[in-house]
Amino acid sequence: MGVAIGKILFSQEIALEDLGGKRIAMDGYNIIYQFLASIRQRDGKPLMDSKGNVTSHLSGLLYRNANFLKEGIRPVYVLDGEPDTMKEGTLEKRKMRKIQAEKEHEKALREGDLEKARTKAQQTSRMSKEIIMDSKRLLELMGIPWVQAPAEGEAQASHMVINGDAWAVGSQDFDSLLCGAPRLVRNLTVTGKRKMPGRNEYREITPEIMILDEVLEDLGITREQLVDIALLCGTDYNEGVKGIGPKRGLKKVKEMGSLETILEKEGASIGNHDEIKKLFLEPKVTDNYELKFGEPDTDGIVEFLCGERDFTEDRVVDLIENVAGSVRREKQSDLFSFG
Repeated sequence: MGVAIGKILFSQEIALEDLGGKRIAMDGYNIIYQFLASIRQRDGKPLMDSKGNVTSHLSGLLYRNANFLKEGIRPVYVLDGEPDTMKEGTLEKRKMRKIQAEKEHEKALREGDLEKARTKAQQTSRMSKEIIMDSKRLLELMGIPWVQAPAEGEAQASHMVINGDAWAVGSQDFDSLLCGAPRLVRNLTVTGKRKMPGRNEYREITPEIMILDEVLEDLGITREQLVDIALLCGTDYNEGVKGIGPKRGLKKVKEMGSLETILEKEGASIGNHDEIKKLFLEPKVTDNYELKFGEPDTDGIVEFLCGERDFTEDRVVDLIENVAGSVRREKQSDLFSFG
């Protein structure tokens, strides 16, 4: 999911150490896609083992979560379920963009333009059943729980924060705020750098937190009106209204009060807008989950990553033993008492 309303949202910087002792409900698909897109070889091809299995996501999950656990952060990964039928148009467009990107990637390789090849390859990432199964397996071996959402992962993650089972949602997208998440944390990376789209440039990034009540107070609107702005700008379920971005959408919502009034005065329409709003305001979620954290299983991780996926054993063992020691110390100090 993704809505382009970031320009109007109030945020504050937050340090990783400030998240120590807190559960973060991670938007699992969002994060795994990041790894599949960004962790690649020079020509853009994903990391793979000797049997041709993609391993980019495993490398990302291993090092990202090791960093979290050493900081005392307890991640919970929430994985998407079945998408709503209203999202089918967006999914089809994404599929067509991937096909086009694959053609452009092959053309760039033939021409020897490795930078363009890598950029285009990043747009071809696909989530397979094998990638999800491997991700779940590694998370379990690291002692990190995962939750299967009935529909959108961000909606389920938001529900868990509302329930008090997690402190914040961790995602790059803003949809969790529309779903009522009290807190959203973005830019939870290891390196502190992010590649700029389409350019061979990187910029420094820092974790940031958005608190829903503060966002709404700053904008002077309600959560439902924030959802109205999102629909005006466009979501995964609708195209939006031509000529309306987040700033103009905010202005119109504050002037006219509601999406319906705006559409009437603009002479515009958004099909099924009541149903789309309901997906954010009353999303499909479940309470059928249990969050159990454990110590990393060093032998199991080595068997999986090194024995089956060709990771370097010394590096994996050193990393996991360091993490396991941190987890044991945190347990003994009773740091994991969550608010």
